[in-house]
Amino acid sequence: MSEKDTGSLGLDLSDVDHRVGKPVGGGQLWDPCSSSDIRRWAMAMDYPNPLHWDEEFARESKFGGIVAPQSIAVGLDYGHGAQPACVGRIPGSHLIFGGEEWWFYGARVRPGDRLLQERRFHDYKVAETKFAGPTMFSRGDTVHTKQDGTPVARERSTAIRYLYAEAKKRGMYENRLGEIKRWSEAELAEVSRIRHDWLLSNRLGVSPRFDEVKVGDTLPRRVIGPHSIASFTTEYRAFLFNIWGTFHWTAPPGIADPWINQDPGWGPGFGFDEEGARIDPRLRDGLYVGPSRGHIDQERAGEVGMARAYGYGATMGAWCTDYLAHWAGHDGMVRHSKADFRLPAFEGDVTYFDAEVVGKEASSAWGVPLVQVRLRLTDQNFGVLVDCTAEVELPF
Repeated sequence: MSEKDTGSLGLDLSDVDHRVGKPVGGGQLWDPCSSSDIRRWAMAMDYPNPLHWDEEFARESKFGGIVAPQSIAVGLDYGHGAQPACVGRIPGSHLIFGGEEWWFYGARVRPGDRLLQERRFHDYKVAETKFAGPTMFSRGDTVHTKQDGTPVARERSTAIRYLYAEAKKRGMYENRLGEIKRWSEAELAEVSRIRHDWLLSNRLGVSPRFDEVKVGDTLPRRVIGPHSIASFTTEYRAFLFNIWGTFHWTAPPGIADPWINQDPGWGPGFGFDEEGARIDPRLRDGLYVGPSRGHIDQERAGEVGMARAYGYGATMGAWCTDYLAHWAGHDGMVRHSKADFRLPAFEGDVTYFDAEVVGKEASSAWGVPLVQVRLRLTDQNFGVLVDCTAEVELPF
């Protein structure tokens, strides 16, 4: 589909159509995952489950040592997992995350494991949105395996690609957002209380029994925030691909144009300088230069229609996985989740987690008992950030 074909939609998709359904390339980490990588990830996700950072606790557990949260699969990937969903050059475009779907196969990631990725551009559709007018919703698949071929997880990522000038002109978030919230000491104390209560709700990792869980049961409430430029930066730096020299480019065999590190069409100041980065790696760092600048810079956020500093979609997806895994305990596991992202986590806001058991399946296609959980993430103004449905394995 060319610029001419799209007519009034205005998106030039001439470099997109011929890539649909094909394998694509991307970054691959050089090094295995370390215990410090796991700790850094848990810290950045504000997930103080001691199984993932406390060596003494982890050694006394059934695992015999530190294991990574299930969510770390995206942290050991390139581009926040969106690489196969951001394929083809669209001039004048920017990207935000639209959602993630995950399937987990049962293997745990431990220090010393190295995850390998296979990627494919799945499909796309174009729709008119209030945010930016003509908008492309594209999906890509990533299969994560260990160094020995053991499958760990599959992700389907949804990217929202739009014309940044149009989003800036419409100013949807600029018109909706007021001043950054200033929290009183009493409000912050209440946030801290909810957070602390959630941490203690299953710190020992005791799994609920499938037979004891009932439809209608609610999970303990969680809260993260207030979000800040410091917390957004901490999140970004836990994705290992953006640390200098951690990855190399790979390409699937037999594909003439496998979309490895081409320019997706970002605006001035949001692209990478791949050649210059050979000398000065800050030139493809992502925060100093690159598409993530708007996450920690209000002025840059405004240039792409986001109004103020904001968090990462892949982080919200990881929050969902961590929250559900914390409840599932050491003998449980998140098997499948589908999260639709509705709003970003903006600077100054907090994010609340509320979930309910909505179904049970004693004999599932996974061969294990599953409970279905509906999870919703909201801000302090009841705005919905994420709608998530998940299937969680629990022991009998």
